[in-house]
Amino acid sequence: MKLYIAGPDVFRPDAAQWAEHARRLCRQAGHEALIPLDGVETTAAGIYHANIGLIQAADAVLANLNPFRGCEPDSGTCVEVGFALALGKPVTGYLEGTESTVERVGRVQGGVDVGADGRPRDHEGLLIEDFGLPLNLMLAMPVRLVAGGLPAALAALSQA
Repeated sequence: MKLYIAGPDVFRPDAAQWAEHARRLCRQAGHEALIPLDGVETTAAGIYHANIGLIQAADAVLANLNPFRGCEPDSGTCVEVGFALALGKPVTGYLEGTESTVERVGRVQGGVDVGADGRPRDHEGLLIEDFGLPLNLMLAMPVRLVAGGLPAALAALSQA
C-alpha cells in the first residue's frame, strides 16, 4: 500500500533523518511511504497542492496526532486527516499515550476547573470535551487510534 505519513514531524530539526526512518519502517512492513518532505515545492500554495496530491495517491494515511505546540494535534495534520476521510481513505492515528482530553488539558495547563454544572473547564473557563477520548470526538471517532509511534500504526494497519 501507499501510505501518506502525516504529522508535524516535518518541522523537526532532524526531519530528513526522520523521513528516511519512516520510509524504512514502511518498506519493512511492505508499504511505500509518501512523505510531504519528498516534494520539491517551496511556496505555501505549492506545498499544499503537492500534499493534497500525495493524499489522493495514497491508499491510507498514518497520522501523528500527538499534541503539537499545545494541547491539540497539528492543525495541518488535522486538515490532511479530514481530507483523507472525505475521500473515504482509512486513517490510523498514533499517540504517545491514551490520556483523555481532560487529563491532557489538566497536565498542560496545570489543572482543570469544574464548573457549577460539574463539567470540566480549562484555565479560560471554556468547556473541555469530556467523553474520555484522547482527542476531540471529530478525530477520535472516525480515526483508528493506537498508542505508540509509527511502528504501532503500521502494526495496526496490518491487523485491519
